[in-house]
Amino acid sequence: MGMRILNEALRKMVNAEKRGFTKVQLQPMSLLMVNYLNVMKSRGYIKDFEVFEPHRVGRITVELEGRIKDCKALSYRQDIRAKDIESYKSRILPTRQDLTNNKGKRCPNPSTRLPQTHLLVGGDMW
Repeated sequence: MGMRILNEALRKMVNAEKRGFTKVQLQPMSLLMVNYLNVMKSRGYIKDFEVFEPHRVGRITVELEGRIKDCKALSYRQDIRAKDIESYKSRILPTRQDLTNNKGKRCPNPSTRLPQTHLLVGGDMW
């Protein structure tokens, strides 16, 4: 269920930018979504975001920068060994990619930072 929430949120952001909106509200929220928005903020794709009621259903208000052309999430988490990550990245993920493990941590160079096996979530931003 978490990946569908993330994918729906990313689609809402892309559609809002296509329509020229500067803010969008995302609901429901997840911890993975918050971590992914932190990555997008650090890379300059969004200006800022604010989390409301994180212990309930929660919602996030995102201020858009206008730089996102398309953004998607993989439909499910995949179990991959650390030695197979490089071939996975070149085969499945597009050019600007971001991998997170099942604990919600971003892995900029996953082949050196992950232990034996982790569930990976891939996303891309153009």
